Amino acid sequence: MPKVINRTALTRKSQITLPKKIREILKVKPGDQISFQIEGNEVKVVPVPSLLKENFGKVKPRRMPEEFKELRRDFEEGVGKEALKGL
Repeated sequence: MPKVINRTALTRKSQITLPKKIREILKVKPGDQISFQIEGNEVKVVPVPSLLKENFGKVKPRRMPEEFKELRRDFEEGVGKEALKGL
């Protein structure tokens, strides 16, 4: 027989609140998605992994990120040269 950790009731809109202990076990927080898997007359509550978190770092950038200090220095040198031309 499955272990009953906590109980909850349906609201008038047939909604439920997952008890804190269940949320902790499933490691879900507000905004996370869950799915309901039906097996016979039982329902399993399963967290749905975030596609963003699941795929983070799997795509390699085509080029390295810009070096903003170097870009700033080049820009300032260019502006300085243009300013000197006007003298």
